[in-house]
Amino acid sequence: MWKTLLLCQLLLVVQASANRRGRLAGAKWWEHAIVYQVYPRSFRDSDGDGVGDLRGVIEKLDHVRSVADCLWLSPIYPSPQRDFGYDVSNFKAVEPQYGSLEDFDELVRKAKSLGLKVILDFVPNHSSDEHDWFKRSARREEPYAEFYVWRDARYSDEGERLPPNNWLSGFGGSAWTWNEERRQYYYHAFSEHQPDLNYRSPRVQLEMMLALKFWLDHGVDGFRVDAINALFEDTRFWDEPAAVNGSLVEGDYSSLSHIYTRDLDETYNVVRSWKTMMNHYTKKLKSSQKLALMEVFGKLPKVIKYYHVGAEPMNLRMIHQLRNDSRPEEFKAMIEDWMRAKPKHRAANWVVGNHDIGRTASRFGYDNNRADEMSMLAAVLPGMMIVYQGDEIGMTDARLTYEQTRDPVGCAAGPQGYAKTSRDPQRTPYQWDDTTSAGFSSNATTWLPVNDNYRDLNLRQQTDYFGGASHYKVFRALAKLKRHRTVQQGTLRVKVIERGQVLVVVRELPQDDRVPPTLLLINFADRELRVDALSKLDVPAEMRIYVASVKSRLRHGERVDMSRVRLPARASVVFAADRLRR
Repeated sequence: MWKTLLLCQLLLVVQASANRRGRLAGAKWWEHAIVYQVYPRSFRDSDGDGVGDLRGVIEKLDHVRSVADCLWLSPIYPSPQRDFGYDVSNFKAVEPQYGSLEDFDELVRKAKSLGLKVILDFVPNHSSDEHDWFKRSARREEPYAEFYVWRDARYSDEGERLPPNNWLSGFGGSAWTWNEERRQYYYHAFSEHQPDLNYRSPRVQLEMMLALKFWLDHGVDGFRVDAINALFEDTRFWDEPAAVNGSLVEGDYSSLSHIYTRDLDETYNVVRSWKTMMNHYTKKLKSSQKLALMEVFGKLPKVIKYYHVGAEPMNLRMIHQLRNDSRPEEFKAMIEDWMRAKPKHRAANWVVGNHDIGRTASRFGYDNNRADEMSMLAAVLPGMMIVYQGDEIGMTDARLTYEQTRDPVGCAAGPQGYAKTSRDPQRTPYQWDDTTSAGFSSNATTWLPVNDNYRDLNLRQQTDYFGGASHYKVFRALAKLKRHRTVQQGTLRVKVIERGQVLVVVRELPQDDRVPPTLLLINFADRELRVDALSKLDVPAEMRIYVASVKSRLRHGERVDMSRVRLPARASVVFAADRLRR
């Protein structure tokens, strides 16, 4: 009953907004879009304080539009910045260090004028321990007393106070922290400064839905939702079992199987309610449809289930399953598994990079010609392509000392372990040019140091002014390719040839033989190969190189005899119709 009342309350609020404004309805704009993640803290600093901000993003929106259809902003909410925005102290405001709500409104207006969609990172699983809700909950003030997950202590035979169970934090150690004021433990799936919200409370669900609506009213086109599969916990609070082949280190998150704290079925009902509200909002205001993009890890059937409640689960397999030593067959299996599992009428998506994992160029090898590979693959595959700032210029991970480390995960690992766990190397400032702080800031001191390679690797160096091939030019060609009918509507064939050394992706329009196929070849070998694509792939006898990875030294636009295709070592090459280059 309370769920029905909750939804009715929100729909009434949406109806009130509908009376104030309206726009024409649109289709699912994201199905073939390139989504570009901006980590505001590291994108562009407009005021010289060494920290990126919203006005900096506004300054660089033209660049974002040159490579993408949608801007995804990492958290911009007020925060103590212990986890750099993922510890939210107010879900309906802007962090003063980043700017104001007026700045955000200006950003949205300019983005829309450029034809750029805007989605926000939404962090629903937890708040900051400095959020007013948490402070009031610790004092047992109503209606906040049950906004968080509180439990009494256990006691050993010797009278030692112990956590309620063995649940572990994703940041390491116990997921329970004692609160002296309330005299209870609170649960946190991540840092102790990020207490989990209690989604079994109808009031919490209402407040978070109102937060979503707040940002919809400010013009956002949807949300990327953080850590969605951690939303609920089993109410029995049983100990979690040891993981099969898990870590043997006590307190290590991977030592347990998280059957009581991840992927609970109630989560899907909450996501369905959010999507219902968004759909109603779209209908009443006649606005474009709203994207609900879920960050979710886990077994494929549980991930795919988010499609069935109206959301788009992020396909993180490209960044979590594939490595620089993965073989073409593994790539093929990853692609085909997702395409088979997803509902037939829903769009796929491919995540090339993000702020939590090493940069693509570093993961696959900048120096061995693979910096462009994953972007080229994602561009040719059907569906949405999700990239991280800097992917388009081949930015690499920076080398930082422990003293320079700011990431709480890296700091917690200590001087001996930080290099393996810190997420700072991929979060260093964007490299715009070769001036002070890579053009990120007028300040020589920035919140994280700029990568030492910025003088040789930056956007200005890769623009047309400098001539020659560049990662940026490759990416812009891919953005154009993503809009072509063959890539948006064509059938998909994935093959492995040349004794397991070449991955092939073919997109074609069988119903229109006037349009040549689009073909991607990726050479995984450390030597040049000669490939008879004509006989092995049933493609036209002659095709034109549309774009090739930078270090391949292949000429864009060159006509190629498809019975004798030269593939340099580690090269990726797209062959496509002539008209694409016009």
